[in-house]
Amino acid sequence: MKLLLKHCDILMGQDFRRLENAYLGIDGDTIDYIGTERPTADYDQEKDMSGKMLLPGLINCHGHTPMVLLRGVGSDLPLQEWLFDKMIPVENRLTAEDIKAGNALALLEMIATGTTSYSDMYFETQTAVENAVEAGIKANLCRPVQAFAREEPYEQNFRARESLQLFKDCHGMENGRIRIDFAIHAEYTNVPHIVEAYSADCKALGGRMQVHISETFREHEECIARYGKTPARWFYDLGTFDSPTAAAHCVAVSEEDLRLLLEKDVSVIHNPSSNMKLGSGFAPIPKMLDMGINVALGTDGAASNNNLNLFEEMHLAAVLHNGFTHDPTLMRPAQVLAMATSHGAKLQGREDTGVLEAGKKADVIALDLRRPHLYPNLDALALTVYAAQGSDVVMTMVDGKILYENGEFLTLDADKILYEAKAAVKRLYGD
Repeated sequence: MKLLLKHCDILMGQDFRRLENAYLGIDGDTIDYIGTERPTADYDQEKDMSGKMLLPGLINCHGHTPMVLLRGVGSDLPLQEWLFDKMIPVENRLTAEDIKAGNALALLEMIATGTTSYSDMYFETQTAVENAVEAGIKANLCRPVQAFAREEPYEQNFRARESLQLFKDCHGMENGRIRIDFAIHAEYTNVPHIVEAYSADCKALGGRMQVHISETFREHEECIARYGKTPARWFYDLGTFDSPTAAAHCVAVSEEDLRLLLEKDVSVIHNPSSNMKLGSGFAPIPKMLDMGINVALGTDGAASNNNLNLFEEMHLAAVLHNGFTHDPTLMRPAQVLAMATSHGAKLQGREDTGVLEAGKKADVIALDLRRPHLYPNLDALALTVYAAQGSDVVMTMVDGKILYENGEFLTLDADKILYEAKAAVKRLYGD
């Protein structure tokens, strides 16, 4: 089907140039026209988008979606205590049904706030695959590898076996909408020979890698104490970065670490809400961008954020570094919006999305400019990054298919998902 969105503002191209009273044409899953003149081609359907502004869909590059069921658990604790004393005891009680319910609830939250593609690291990953197929969202999903016994043979690590099987069974499903990544949870939850062998498998199969790196200074220093090297150097030496890698957090990285990340073209995921809520600090993002490192945005899990709203992450990423450095010119809105869109597309290996241009996939969201806090629209980029909220999204489209419009989910049964999420919460925590 061919669809024409008309009479809307559009943030077009890599520079997010604003077009007013413009047209965006879609042929199947692909944008085939953008301009201020009505296209000459015929379209099967036209949709009046007056009062709306179209943006590229947002890409959430790091999360643990089922942890929406742990939203509010373990607040006001540093990472290690939060993880081992609060998160893991609850996560050990999660069933596959709980995890599927949590992931589905997270999809509602992300789709309603403008996320069209997301990366996720969690177990029972097949349930996330099933949900993503039904929802119509794009997803880079992975089953993370952990290993704690130095004598464990790689072939007997059940997490690695599950990860490899998932890749073989599901990678590239739905015309590439579903991608399966490899994942190593972190240095401190692994042993070298498992990481080295798994990284070799990732490279041999042409996979992409997700990993946590130097989320806290404690993690960073303890790795140096164990191995005489930083987490980034440890992964570098074990061959992990020989595949396209997405490194979450990178809060405590050294100058040498940054050079290693740049050398291997590792993408960094900035998670400002989670890092600051856990008191971990924040990554040296301006320095990374100046060096040419690809930086994207992520929410992390809802237990450490506590929401999955990328508009909030954009706002924080824009103001956090400016305030810390006393330089209001450091993080410009266009750069921050690129982190949430085209930089994320590069990280996920999806070069056909992340920007509104003819020939790109029709992954499009619409903001309602009639909201009081979105008027006047004198600077569309500043409005998007500093003023817009996830609740201002009134349409979310993936591959030319509308998933959400004016408060209604068109591919998911929101009532059923909320019912199942409530049942999971009751089972986990009681009445």
